[in-house]
Amino acid sequence: MTASSSVDLSSFIKAYDVRGTVPDQLDAGVVRAIGAAFAEVVVLPEAATGATPRAVIGHDMRPSSPELSRAFAEGLASRGVDVTLIGLCSTDGLYFASGFLDIPGAMFTASHNPAQYNGIKMCRAGAKPVGQDSGLSAIRDLAQGWLDTASVPEGSGSIGEVDEQDLLKAYAQHLRTLVDLTGARRLKVVIDAGNGMGGFTAPAVLGIDAGLAPLPLDVVPIYFELDGTFPNHEANPLDPKNLLDLQKAVPEHGADIGLAFDGDADRCFVIDENGDPVSPSAVTAMVARREIAKEILAGREPVVIHNLITSRAVPEIITADGGKPVRTRVGHSFIKEQMAEVGAVFGGEHSAHYYFREFWSADTGMLAAMHVLAALAEQDRPLSELAAEYEKYVASGEINSTVDDAAATTVKVVDAITEQAAAEGEELEIDHLDGVTVFHPASPEQPMWWFNLRASNTEPLLRLNAEGADEATMTVIRDRVLELVRGSN
Repeated sequence: MTASSSVDLSSFIKAYDVRGTVPDQLDAGVVRAIGAAFAEVVVLPEAATGATPRAVIGHDMRPSSPELSRAFAEGLASRGVDVTLIGLCSTDGLYFASGFLDIPGAMFTASHNPAQYNGIKMCRAGAKPVGQDSGLSAIRDLAQGWLDTASVPEGSGSIGEVDEQDLLKAYAQHLRTLVDLTGARRLKVVIDAGNGMGGFTAPAVLGIDAGLAPLPLDVVPIYFELDGTFPNHEANPLDPKNLLDLQKAVPEHGADIGLAFDGDADRCFVIDENGDPVSPSAVTAMVARREIAKEILAGREPVVIHNLITSRAVPEIITADGGKPVRTRVGHSFIKEQMAEVGAVFGGEHSAHYYFREFWSADTGMLAAMHVLAALAEQDRPLSELAAEYEKYVASGEINSTVDDAAATTVKVVDAITEQAAAEGEELEIDHLDGVTVFHPASPEQPMWWFNLRASNTEPLLRLNAEGADEATMTVIRDRVLELVRGSN
């Protein structure tokens, strides 16, 4: 098999996935080589002795996605792998396919990235992650060697077959078995799909497009038209400017709740009836409470994962409800590894990724949205009042600063903060799980506060997250840390 001219795969195959520009980094030839390498590193070793190796591929609405997913299938088939193409789907739709069929999978998407990007999220059978330390580096290196010689050697066996299968209804049915919305009070829901895959999956799961019975939901759609050029706004709800249309629409329509999905619909953001955002930490605590109750009812010890920059309210609520909180680094591969290691029923991140044991421990924005809808519909208060139970503290959000030396700057900041605390007779807790976290427990002199500084893996940036018991406390520690960070450059 002939490969395209060589590119530097390390420039766009990162810790968790493949994310590059089309066609200068990703084209059919490059993707074909990556597909063949995926077969060699993941699919063939996982296949049972004597069984035909199989894989499943899905793609988002980007103009380049159909061609690239077909090229990836050709790479797989060249190594004797039978390939099932499921066509348009969300990333959690591909994870469902991998779990449902129990075979490795690949999703073609660049998530929330601009239109010129595309990418690949790969997984092992059962939606288990393929990251830098679990196969992605080996895939990159093998494909790079082939591309450098402009030739992918032929496989030793026969050519695999490629077929097509529609799993959208099965995906929607599965989600509905996990959260029952049929008996809940009727809600009006505004959904902003950002021209991404939420516009494809929401009508199937929450509506009747997949042939399922109607739910007690009145859905007001915004930007449901699939368009990988993102003509209205970026499909990245983590950026506040991309939530403005939804925040305006929810009160205008007299809706009970607003939901925003990113481009591949694996993340979900929530807006209350007033148009105000509900923090992902509050959503994590809200869903955790529901999953903990189910675990206790089943006679199991509930374990819930949260990353270290979710609100301190999250582990407090988990503990109060009878669960065991487990704190982890930022990043989906760490969450998924911990989920499996400790048998967690649920995991949540500040970035609005939510992971469910019942969904092969993979992240799914739609299932998280259904839990929030159920929590709201099962009681009579508005979402703003319900969410207030879970938003005990005030967070800064993530703030990036450009620095010359992230490690040296971090040391300088921590030294200055600890020296000041010691002078004031205050004790701090410090850990280095991911970057450095400095925690000040509540004392007679000062309320609770904490901050975390993490260096970017790809840019000369320090990322700050801070939280305090109230607005004034958070503002003081946020501004003090930023002064130290930015004043040191």
